[in-house]
Amino acid sequence: QLQLVESGGDLVQPGGSLRLSCAASGDPLAYYGIGWFRQAPGKEREGIACIDSGGNSHYEDVLKGRFFISRDNAKNTVYLQMNSLKPEDTAVYYCAASKLLSAYWSSAGEYDYWGQGTQVTVSS
Repeated sequence: QLQLVESGGDLVQPGGSLRLSCAASGDPLAYYGIGWFRQAPGKEREGIACIDSGGNSHYEDVLKGRFFISRDNAKNTVYLQMNSLKPEDTAVYYCAASKLLSAYWSSAGEYDYWGQGTQVTVSS
């Protein structure tokens, strides 16, 4: 069974950058589409980016140009590069896996496996 572990979350100042990692074990990550989600306190979990097994990526519109998703199947890892971070980016960030991503990639119900999350805090 696929297991996912996120890492890379940290406290960062506004305008800074972070790279989150989603490491997989138990099954080759190449078989899966991967989504990144985040959940801020008191808010619903939202899909922010995904990358399918062919390397095609999609982003939540307001994050385009600041966040970039990539994958390294040899390392069984997917990355989320986050630039120009803002306080409103503060959240727990999760990665999730699906064997069949659809146009509804930003819906949590599309995914079968989830990591435990990593905290990102953007504050001065």
